[in-house]
Amino acid sequence: MPAFDPVRDAVLNSPVEQTHTPVFARRPRSPIASPSLTRRATDLSMLLNTDSVPPPHRAQASALSHILHSSPSGEDDKLATSAPFRRTSHHQSDSHFAYPPEPHHHHNERSPSPNRLFPDSPRSRPSSSSSHAPPPPSTARNTTSPMLSPRTPSTLPYNPTKRISPAGSVLQPLTPVEMQMFKNYCGRGAARLMKRKRAASNDPELPPSKRHAGDVGLVVNHYNSRPDVGVVQRQESPIIGLKNFNNWVKSVLITRFAHPVLSTSPYSQGRAKGKVLDMGCGKGGDITKWSKARIRELLAVDIAGVSVDQARDRWLSQKGTKFEATFATLDCYSEPLSRAFPPAKLVQPFDVVSMQFCMHYAFETVQKARCMLDNVTKYLRPGGVFIGTIPNSDFLLEQLNNIPPDRQDLSFGNDVYTIQFEDREKQPVFGHKYTFFLQDAVENVPEYVVRWESFRRMAADYKLELIYKKDFHEVFMENQEDPEFGPLMVRMKVVDANGESSMDEAQWEAANIYVAFAFRKVE
Repeated sequence: MPAFDPVRDAVLNSPVEQTHTPVFARRPRSPIASPSLTRRATDLSMLLNTDSVPPPHRAQASALSHILHSSPSGEDDKLATSAPFRRTSHHQSDSHFAYPPEPHHHHNERSPSPNRLFPDSPRSRPSSSSSHAPPPPSTARNTTSPMLSPRTPSTLPYNPTKRISPAGSVLQPLTPVEMQMFKNYCGRGAARLMKRKRAASNDPELPPSKRHAGDVGLVVNHYNSRPDVGVVQRQESPIIGLKNFNNWVKSVLITRFAHPVLSTSPYSQGRAKGKVLDMGCGKGGDITKWSKARIRELLAVDIAGVSVDQARDRWLSQKGTKFEATFATLDCYSEPLSRAFPPAKLVQPFDVVSMQFCMHYAFETVQKARCMLDNVTKYLRPGGVFIGTIPNSDFLLEQLNNIPPDRQDLSFGNDVYTIQFEDREKQPVFGHKYTFFLQDAVENVPEYVVRWESFRRMAADYKLELIYKKDFHEVFMENQEDPEFGPLMVRMKVVDANGESSMDEAQWEAANIYVAFAFRKVE
């Protein structure tokens, strides 16, 4: 008996020409199954147990290439051209599987074998008794996801009966205005938040800050370059007596005119009294004075960004309970306050507006002076006060006119200060420029004369009524014997316990360059 040749036997018993469908072809087949591989039987038991098939009418080549390649006569492979099997829903057919006709697939398409598509099928090891058994019935289970109808919205309004927080505060997104407000917020708890490491932000970088040109740029660069010295180093200043005296004058001005208005503020909350706007806050030299006034809120603004940062740091370093504070960088003489502070910060008016040693920069032009007064009065409540210190125009013009006519150098001063004008003849109301030098304080910065009568008349247009105006020498003379301000001079080291001044004659002369003023806003 000849040896069994599996290849020859597979060729002679190929199911291609059979009239009935083999068992393995009854199962679902992938529409991308390879036609060349499906011609060859993959299970020997199926070949041995299949029914006898009449030999084909044409001669078959006993070569493996016949199995792997198409017939040279052009006849299509019946398995390859047969419609692929597809699983469908049970409610569309009486049987578990339905085989709708499919378009003809090309012979070169390849797909995984049936065993790979159905790894758990029992066909991997078929037996002779089950080779012709029909597929087992399956339970009715729809394999196609049904179309879900849209859910009808509830007609019951959202009305919880037990609420912890107010209804308007639940899941309300922040508006851009609120985000800007909290970005500048420096209220209670802000110090702890600022000490935390700030995470990287995905927000786009803001455009660079506005670059100031001309005299404004010189002023900004000067104050930004000034170092923020500590308390100990400040005591070593060669003009420490003059600095202490100027601070004492500001304390007198705030105590006499700001404290009464703050104590009667309609916006006080308990011991916290009133709201203050500090225009030209600088490095925050008056923060301690406002803290002693027990104010409720401070808005501080300055054109020099570095100085604003130093003022914020000074506020953060304050011990004890802090008042709320918001700091911003802005040119108050060219831009409105609304550009620096959100509307929520400006809704409640101010009780006091303070401008110390800075208002003269606004008198470069009439437009800047009016913009400054508009910022002062727009958010100042009726009955509120506007206090400040400015150079004494009477003193400056008197010294200029006393310079001999034949002298080219239009400067005057002493070892502590120097003032130099550019022109003797031209003395305009606005833009009358001079250069100011003050030892250990101001380095040749351009400033402008504030003609007092012109300023007073302009202030009246903004409903500001003058209630006080004194030069610094007069402030000293009328308050040195005061039971409150006399001892304050000793505590602030303007004089010692014996009444001896810490200023020399040059510093005392420099002190009288300035005047103190106070206005009240009328109805």
